[in-house]
Amino acid sequence: MRYLSHTPDELREMLEVVGVESVEELFKSIPSGIRRDSEIAIEPRSDWCLSREFEEMAGATSSIAGGPIAATPVAFVGAGSYPHCIPAHVSYLASRSEFLTSYTPYQPEISQGTLQAIFEFQTMTAGLLGMEIANASMYDGASSLAEAVLMAIRVKKKPKIAVSRLNHPHYLQVLRTYLRPTAFELVELGTLPDGKTDYATMPDDASALVVQSPNFLGVIEDLKAAAEIAHSKGALLVASFTEAMAWGLLKNPGNQGADIVSGEGKSFGIGHNFGGPGVGMLACKKDFVRTIPGRLVGETVDKNGQRSFVLTLAAREQHIRREKAVSNICTNSGHNALIAAITMATAGKEGLREIAQLNHDKAVYLKNGLEKAGFKALFDAPFFNEFAMIAPAGFEKHHEELLARGFFAGLKLGLFLEYNDPRYRDAYLFCATEAHTRDVLDEFFAFFATLKEVA
Repeated sequence: MRYLSHTPDELREMLEVVGVESVEELFKSIPSGIRRDSEIAIEPRSDWCLSREFEEMAGATSSIAGGPIAATPVAFVGAGSYPHCIPAHVSYLASRSEFLTSYTPYQPEISQGTLQAIFEFQTMTAGLLGMEIANASMYDGASSLAEAVLMAIRVKKKPKIAVSRLNHPHYLQVLRTYLRPTAFELVELGTLPDGKTDYATMPDDASALVVQSPNFLGVIEDLKAAAEIAHSKGALLVASFTEAMAWGLLKNPGNQGADIVSGEGKSFGIGHNFGGPGVGMLACKKDFVRTIPGRLVGETVDKNGQRSFVLTLAAREQHIRREKAVSNICTNSGHNALIAAITMATAGKEGLREIAQLNHDKAVYLKNGLEKAGFKALFDAPFFNEFAMIAPAGFEKHHEELLARGFFAGLKLGLFLEYNDPRYRDAYLFCATEAHTRDVLDEFFAFFATLKEVA
C-alpha cells in the first residue's frame, strides 16, 4: 500500500470539522509531564540494517524450545556465491504480476514489457563487461562458461582449449562434462607463486585461453597479458568470473582485450537460495554475434514508428534447423535476469562502484584482523573481496567451535581435489562483502582475542 500524506488543505478541513486550530490542540488532554514536545531523534538506516535490528529485538524478546533465537549465522565464504544486501524494492518490483506470470516472449506484440526488460539487461551487461553484445542470459555461470568455450571452438576450430586451473572447480567440472564426448582436449595451465595463472605453458593449437578473474583463490588476474598471449597464438581470450560485483570497481574484461566474457550475475539482487538458481551472463564482440547461444532481444520500430522490441536472434533448435543451431539452450533465466537488471539500474554506475568499494574495504579489514590473529596470506597479490589464508596451528578445531557460535570461518581449500597440493593443506578461502557489518567483524575477531588470553 502506498503512503499518501495529507495535504495542508486536507488537514485544515479536518481540523475545522473537529473544531480546533492545530493538530497540537488534539493532544491537550495529555498531561504535559508525560507529553513529548521535542522531535524524536531517529537515525536513518538502510533497509537491511533496520531488518537486522528488528531481528535482534525479536531475539531478545522471543524464545524457541526454551532458549533465545540464535543470531543469523554469518558466513565468511564466497567461492562463487557471495552474500550481498538486497534492497527491498528489488523483490517488490520483480514480483509484480506483469513480470512474475509472464511467459516466453514469442509474440512481441503482447510481450513488450518482458522484451524490454531483457533488452535492458543485455545493455547493462554489455556495458558492465565492456563488450559490444550480450545475450538474454544463461542458466548460470558454469553453463555460461561452457557455452563461451563452444563459441570459441566454432570461431577458431582448433583442437585444444587452454584453461586456467584457477577457474572455479565446479565450472571446470561442467566444462569437462561438455567436452568429454567431443574430440577437443582441455589443457590445464598451472599456478605461479603469486597465485596467478602461468600463461607461458599455453599450447599453440588452442581455440581459446580461459581465465577467471578474480580467480578461485581471490587473486586478480592480468587479463591484458592473457589477451596478448592468446592473440599471439591465434586464440580467443575467454574471461570468466564468479563475482559480477567486482566489475563495479575493476577494469572490465573488454577493455583488457577479452573476446568473450562469461560468468555468474547472482550478486545482483539474487539471494543464496540454498545454492541456486543464478543467472549466467554472456557477452562478446559483435563479430561473434552469429555464434552466441540462446537468444538475443533487439530494438526496432513498429509500423507506426514507435520504439519496440523483438527476438532478433534465437539460433537454437526450436527456431532453426538442428544442424545450423549453435546451442541447445532452450531458454534464459528470465526472472533472475530481470532481478539483476533492476539491481543494476537502480544502483547505477556510481552506486555499483560504491558497493564494490565497500566489498574491497570490508575484505581488507577482515584480512588485517585475521593476520593479527595469526593467519598468514597465501599470496601477496591484489584481491577484490575474497582471499586465501594459511591458518595457524590448531585452527581446524576452532573452526568447528566458531561454527557452533554462528560463524562459518572460511572454506578449506584442501577439500577441492583440484587443489590437492601441500600449499593448500592448511589454507582457507575467506570473503567479506558490504553485508558484513563492522560489529560482526569485530565480534569474529574477539573470538581469537579470547584464545590468546586463555593461552
